[in-house]
Amino acid sequence: MVYGVIDTASNRIYTQLKTVFDAIDNLAEYNFLITGTEIIAHSDKLDALNTGMHWKLEDGKSIAIPAPDYYFLSGEELTRIIAEDDSQWIWGVLSGFEKSIPLDEILKYPLPEAEGYEGFWKNPFSMQHALASVEIVLWDSSCILLLSTEKEIIEKFKKAFPKCQDLSEYNSQLSDAT
Repeated sequence: MVYGVIDTASNRIYTQLKTVFDAIDNLAEYNFLITGTEIIAHSDKLDALNTGMHWKLEDGKSIAIPAPDYYFLSGEELTRIIAEDDSQWIWGVLSGFEKSIPLDEILKYPLPEAEGYEGFWKNPFSMQHALASVEIVLWDSSCILLLSTEKEIIEKFKKAFPKCQDLSEYNSQLSDAT
């Protein structure tokens, strides 16, 4: 079973992931596939996690530097980077996997994306990656979605951020409005 919450009320906090990681408390137990990111970073380490186009100024001209489609980091490393630079994440999906799952197995599936995945917005909602245990989805600086196969992760988040809403209820309200 997949559990999920959405928060649209406190987005200023949630686009800065340190508070999210602190609230959930055990994300170091996972390896993370990081995709679809747009980050306004203040450090090179965090900026390196942008999967969108990078730009540099050379001789007065902007030069596009392509970025990889994904990054794969241990939860410890990701937690350390976020603790050092808690800058704003605009878009992104952080998919957490049990450490026993190798990257080559993970890459047999399509890369998750924040925008364009309809499985978040209909009941029953679903995570994008079939092997993930947790997905943190940063949606255009306006909300965060947290999905997990572990109810405890969702409960910790709800306790730390009581304004969040059960994703099933949110989706029901969306369908009632149309």
